[in-house]
Amino acid sequence: MPGNFTIQPTLQNSDIRLVIFDCDGVLVDSEILCKRVLVGMLASLEVTVSDHYFDTYFLGQSYESAHRQIHHDFNVLLPKDFRDDYLNTLLRVFAEELEPTEYLNSVLDQLNVKSCIATSSSPQRVNFALQTTGLLAFFDGRITTSSEVQKGKPAPDIFLHAAAKMNVQPEHCLVIEDSQAGIEGALAAGMEVIKYTGASHLSGKANASSSNVSVISHWHELSSVVPGLFK
Repeated sequence: MPGNFTIQPTLQNSDIRLVIFDCDGVLVDSEILCKRVLVGMLASLEVTVSDHYFDTYFLGQSYESAHRQIHHDFNVLLPKDFRDDYLNTLLRVFAEELEPTEYLNSVLDQLNVKSCIATSSSPQRVNFALQTTGLLAFFDGRITTSSEVQKGKPAPDIFLHAAAKMNVQPEHCLVIEDSQAGIEGALAAGMEVIKYTGASHLSGKANASSSNVSVISHWHELSSVVPGLFK
């Protein structure tokens, strides 16, 4: 399993009534596929980005944020059709290769609190990913995307909006994220946070979060951190 870190035995707030999942890199093992497609397409425009650059500026953030970052750092404006070309290419890759993260279904089956999704992905992309991996039934009608808020992660807006839609106060929410942008946004929303490092893009990396949050590398560890979540 990736990383070397200490798992906190329990969260400070044991009264969790809603689990807010990120999608990419948490529910589905997609970030490594996104990186491959995006880095390849940028290279064709003579924009070369490293793994570290991708993880720092793109992971967990919206397309608009990535677009601004590329313009700022490389003085390159992406073509108008770049976003659609990227999405279409990515969905073809998803159809062939995308999988849910390991043992996720057993966790979703046993949750005894509400759950929903807050993702920087577009509605089309997240729905395709969930349908492709058989996860849509767990979250149908309970998905919030960055298109619904003015400011994406690391702002807290998407998490606060998702909680409001589920009629749960922020202090009773647990967010499970893989990206630093998502972690910062959830903490700013006043929610408990767990960093999940079990997806392929974090494999073999030093994955302890710079924030004071619990870290799990396997879904089986969730019950040790938050025992009250399960039946």
